[in-house]
Amino acid sequence: MHELLIFNDEKLLRRSLTHRSYVNENPGENGDNERLEFLGDAILNFISGEYLYRIHPELGEDQMTRRRSALVDERQLARFATEVGLDFRMRLGQGAIRDGGYQNPNLLSSTFEAVVGAYYLDHDRDIETLRPLVEQLFDSVPQGVTVARSSVDSKNKFQEFAQANGALTPPKYVTEKLGGEDHAPEFVSKVYIGDKHYGEGKGRSKKDAEKQAAEDAISKLKKRGLI
Repeated sequence: MHELLIFNDEKLLRRSLTHRSYVNENPGENGDNERLEFLGDAILNFISGEYLYRIHPELGEDQMTRRRSALVDERQLARFATEVGLDFRMRLGQGAIRDGGYQNPNLLSSTFEAVVGAYYLDHDRDIETLRPLVEQLFDSVPQGVTVARSSVDSKNKFQEFAQANGALTPPKYVTEKLGGEDHAPEFVSKVYIGDKHYGEGKGRSKKDAEKQAAEDAISKLKKRGLI
């Protein structure tokens, strides 16, 4: 068993593995992992930022931002989830399982974030206990992968456009859930610079919807010859 799954409080680990589709089919279950997912997302962003700051003193802010996005995007976190053995440990509803939930990148990445958040709480909120386990996973990612993927990150490209054109604040994404099943939700995202709307996108996760919105904005700017 991977060390990231060794908990003092087994109930906390159980909660981190429990998707809302399981809770919907098992009303007696004591909650899902969404709050833990929120916490884990914040922790991973911090650790990845500090990690890149430390090991790449030659990189500027924009480059570090793009590489951080590549290290903690849905696809990469799903791979980490599989590496530590979360795939068939996820507690999913039968509908989600029938639809291939154990291989669903959105479910895998969300569960990984939840486990990270839970591990942090389980170990007395000591991020230094968690850091080496996460950084070991970061170390396993070939540098060429993060460089290649960060170079095509649409959200970062759109942010660079905003900065180059004098925006005082970064692009703002307004993302809402449209509907869909618990295991296959659908989100729509609109991206703004200030009060001006630039693009819109849909996806099965908030991250995907925001990425599509950024790509839509970039496409429209290219058509107008602004990029």
